[in-house]
Amino acid sequence: MPHRGAHLAHARAAAERGELLLGGALADPMDGAVLLFRAEGPQPARAFAEADPYVQAGLVESWDVREWTTVVGEGAAHRV
Repeated sequence: MPHRGAHLAHARAAAERGELLLGGALADPMDGAVLLFRAEGPQPARAFAEADPYVQAGLVESWDVREWTTVVGEGAAHRV
């Protein structure tokens, strides 16, 4: 909890820049989180993770950035 406010401020700043579209913890069990970024490449997501107060405090011990090719839905990047 001591890092939650800083973590949320970090996430809100990324959302205000238009990089972070959605983010939140997984439930049952609460053992991770998913953050959806919109960017030309992986760097904004990597930079976010590296600067995240949860990561810097050691609360998040590992993270991964993966490209997601969206094809269906209002926000899909590659509609088919």
